[in-house]
Amino acid sequence: MQPQSCFEMKQRTLKRAYEFEGKGLHTGTFSHMTLSPAPVDTGIVFVRTDMEDAQIPALAEFVTTTARSTTIAYGEAQAVTVEHILSALLGLGVDNAKISLDNLEVPILDGSARPYIEAITADGLEEQDAERRYVEIPEAIEIKDDESGSWVRVEPADAPSFDVTADFGSRVLGVQTAHWDEDVDYPCEIGICRTFVFLHEIEFLLSHGLIKGGDIDNAIIVVEKPVEQEHLDEIASSLGYHGLFVTPEGYLSNLKLHFPNECGRHKLLDIMGDFCLCGGRLRAKVTAYKPGHRINTNAAKAVRKLLTTASEE
Repeated sequence: MQPQSCFEMKQRTLKRAYEFEGKGLHTGTFSHMTLSPAPVDTGIVFVRTDMEDAQIPALAEFVTTTARSTTIAYGEAQAVTVEHILSALLGLGVDNAKISLDNLEVPILDGSARPYIEAITADGLEEQDAERRYVEIPEAIEIKDDESGSWVRVEPADAPSFDVTADFGSRVLGVQTAHWDEDVDYPCEIGICRTFVFLHEIEFLLSHGLIKGGDIDNAIIVVEKPVEQEHLDEIASSLGYHGLFVTPEGYLSNLKLHFPNECGRHKLLDIMGDFCLCGGRLRAKVTAYKPGHRINTNAAKAVRKLLTTASEE
């Protein structure tokens, strides 16, 4: 299913509810999540059913943490690792949806947006009796991070598009680029691309209380530095696996890549999810170099601030 054209002006929601469950990647908490239709002009909203149905609008001003994922919060209620489900909704053309969680973090599932895509595309979308709300900016915005060299530029355009360049200084990954616009098949080209991590980061992340729900079925593992098989066996064992090896391309043998630049495509998936926090379908050209959740969400916040300023003038 291709998303609707930018110039087809009706809002869309889901045809029915869908249920998902599993561990969160970073907190390790087990959550049940229900993705449901929502009325026109709702936008995307998270609901914590374990906290008296506390609602968290999926808007950039509610971002609180961007350590390895994007967290949004309203009052005491939080939703952790929201970017994959938001990316799926943006990529498929969903304007209005309710995402109900009975715990802290969105399930990581297979590390991509694929489970959401397969569920939603089986039924298609419900067209609603209201015009789509577009986010349009009056001028270009550029956000830079001098420390990392990252930057994100957002420019007015007739239709949404994203161009990403991922550069980790990695001998394995090299420099990877990825592109999406409304003519690109998001489900097959972007949404199936899984999250990734460098092998040398895993021990650090585990020691700092992150990736508690991670396993090697939901992440591509990049082996950047030489590693003795004995040490590799120890790390794999800590994640509950045995018999792994490093492929000639420099990846752990747990998964086979969908694309040579799957990691770059996943960074595109992530930024699309983070830019869903602009509050609607962004009619702009987004170009990013070395994107990450912090700079992505800072750029989305800048879009929201610019819109507020423009509306007050």
